[in-house]
Amino acid sequence: MTTARRLVHGLSRKGRPLPLLSQRRSNSTKVEPPPAGGHLPGVASSKLLRTTRDAALRTPGISWKDEVSSGLGGRETQKMNTYQAVRDAMAIALTKDETAVVFGEDVGFGGVFRCTMGLAEEFGKERVFNTPLTEQGIAGFGIGMAAMGHTAIAEIQFADYIFPAFDQLVNEAAKYRYRSGGSFDVGRLTIRTPTMAVGHGGLYHSQSPEGFFMGAAGLKVVIPRSPIQAKGLLLGSIRDPNPVIFMEPKILYRSAVEQVPIDDYELPLGKAEILVPGSDLTLVTWGTPVYHCETALHVLNSPSKELESVIPASVRSAKIELIDLRSILPWDMETIVESVNRTGRLVIVHEAGMTAGVGGEIAAEVQKRCFLKLNAPVRRVTGWDIPVGLQYEKFHIPDAIRVVDAVVETLTY
Repeated sequence: MTTARRLVHGLSRKGRPLPLLSQRRSNSTKVEPPPAGGHLPGVASSKLLRTTRDAALRTPGISWKDEVSSGLGGRETQKMNTYQAVRDAMAIALTKDETAVVFGEDVGFGGVFRCTMGLAEEFGKERVFNTPLTEQGIAGFGIGMAAMGHTAIAEIQFADYIFPAFDQLVNEAAKYRYRSGGSFDVGRLTIRTPTMAVGHGGLYHSQSPEGFFMGAAGLKVVIPRSPIQAKGLLLGSIRDPNPVIFMEPKILYRSAVEQVPIDDYELPLGKAEILVPGSDLTLVTWGTPVYHCETALHVLNSPSKELESVIPASVRSAKIELIDLRSILPWDMETIVESVNRTGRLVIVHEAGMTAGVGGEIAAEVQKRCFLKLNAPVRRVTGWDIPVGLQYEKFHIPDAIRVVDAVVETLTY
């Protein structure tokens, strides 16, 4: 256990309770309890979310796909969480593309996370329909539909169960254009699937399998962080000429809320976004850990009294560049390399285990391309190389304290 984590949990270096903290917990009546959401920023209070109409309409990289020509003044937004934004994207795709179909386990009833709520009633059961409980069959059916000219939007109910479809996705979807010499393809196939930890999903409902697809040339893999991102990136994925695996962080379905443009728009695939500019260290992540990293930056700049002794004053004013990768395959090498060449340091954060994770590929390329500019080894903060523990899931994911530890050690190397 790191020094910072010991202090957070009120333990001494030998694992014994710290007398002062213990006394304050049990005997003091003067200490006010923390608010329900804690003192640190979380998803609900994140400054990275665009909660006003003006901020939403000025989302970097947004590309409008309708005929409204009155500029931003004629566009409106609506408050949505992530699953509502995903549903909105599919509704637009079904409206504008008569060949589009949505299918998967329980999608006709709204889906386990309600992302397809009402779509079957709105567009008909021939275009939005349930499938048998067979992930391999869902992927294979989607490949066939796309090969015949349809826009196929398939749902794998949990990313944890995408593995039975692995052969179809990696051996068929990814290679279809290649095997035909470019004569035909399945570029109109999108596989949606909920991913990452949910807090209590355990070994079968909290996995992050994006790294398994890194070597599948021909596929694209996308992971959004918020409602605006989810809608724009999903529409971009549905219309991309390549098969796309679109992974939606399940804990963000309801917790992330933004003002989302109601019009048709896309966000670019393969392009990372710099969320917080900086000059001393590059912090790269995607999905839910974006918000853990935001919390870590707050702890670094304004540590609590318990953490002041383990966060040197010399690093508290460090300018950290926070980057959301968004597209995992292909990943935006240009943006990351340019950033690391400026900052000289890189910390990568992801929920999947370290071994053969996406962070390893990024670290290898950065080490090759930025070697003479690096002031410290590339650091990875990841989930542990074990199945996700049902009871101890909170200790499995790379939380803010682990990120702070890595940032401090990298800055002081």
